[in-house]
Amino acid sequence: MVHISGVRQKFPISRQEAALLAITAVWGSTFLLVHLAMRYSGPMFFVGVRFIVAGVIAALIFWRSFNRLKLSEVGAGAAIGLMIFLGYGMQTQGLQTINSSTSAFLTALYVPMVPLLQWVVFRKRPGTMTLVGAGIAFVGLLLLAGPDAVKLGLGPGEIVTLASTLPMAAEIILIGLFAGKVHLGRVTAIQLLVAGILGFAAMPAVGESVPEFSWLWFLPAVGLGAASCLIQATMNWAQKSVSPTRATIIYAGEPVWAGIIGRIAGDRLPGIALVGAALIILSTLVSELKPTLKKGKLEEIPAAANLAEEQA
Repeated sequence: MVHISGVRQKFPISRQEAALLAITAVWGSTFLLVHLAMRYSGPMFFVGVRFIVAGVIAALIFWRSFNRLKLSEVGAGAAIGLMIFLGYGMQTQGLQTINSSTSAFLTALYVPMVPLLQWVVFRKRPGTMTLVGAGIAFVGLLLLAGPDAVKLGLGPGEIVTLASTLPMAAEIILIGLFAGKVHLGRVTAIQLLVAGILGFAAMPAVGESVPEFSWLWFLPAVGLGAASCLIQATMNWAQKSVSPTRATIIYAGEPVWAGIIGRIAGDRLPGIALVGAALIILSTLVSELKPTLKKGKLEEIPAAANLAEEQA
C-alpha cells in the first residue's frame, strides 16, 4: 500500500535565490510607505508616478541596448507591465482603507495561486499539497478578516486587495515564461514605463485628479520608484534560473517583513488575526512541499526528478 510517510524538500540557496530573498525585505517595507502616502495622493496617480520614475531609472541604466530592441520584447514588457499596473493599482487602492500589515498578508495569497494558474495555462495539475495549502490559506483569510467579516462580508479594501493577487500571480508566471528569451534591461524598462503610463491613463476613469503637491507623496513615490526598479530587475534576472514555483516559496517572506515593519510603526493586529496571518504564510509553504511516497520503506525521490517536475 502506497502512503505518504514524510516530506523531502531541500533548499539549496543560489545567488539568484539569495537575491530574491533580499528583495522580499525591500518589497515588504513598501506597504507602509504606500499606506502613508495614500493620505495625500490618489492611488492611480501614485502608481503612475512610482512606475514612471522606476521606468526612467531603468531606461537610463540600459539605454545603450535600446538600439537592438525587438518587437517580441515590447510585447513581453507590455504584458508584464499590464499585470504590474493591475496588481499594484488595486493593491494601492486597497491601502487607502486597510493597514499595511493586513494588505501584505492578503496579497500573499497570490503565492499559492501561481501553481493554480500554471494548471490553467500550462495544463499542469496542482499536487495534493497545493490543494491543502489553498485550504489553509482560506482558513487563514477568515481569521485575518475577523468574525465580523463572516457576518457582513469583506470590506472594499480587502476585496480589491484580494483581486490584486490574480494579476500579481500572472506577473510571476509571465516573468518566468519570458526570462532568458528577452533582454533583461530593455524588458524591465518597458514593463515599468507601461505600468506607469497605465496608472496615469486610469485616473479619468476612476474620477481621480492630480493631487496638490506634497513632499509626503512625492518622496515615497520617488523612493518606491527606485525600489521597484531594483525589485523588477532582480525578478527578471533571477527567474531565468529560478522556476516560478520555486520563487513563490521565497516571495512568501515578503508579508512577514511587512508585518514586522507595520508593527514597529504601530499596526496592532488582534491575536486571532496574527494566527490567520501565520496560516496564510504556512499555506504558501505547504503548497510547494513535495511528499515522499513510501511503499513498505522510504523511497528516495531522485533530485533530478524533483528539478524536472519543478521546472516543467
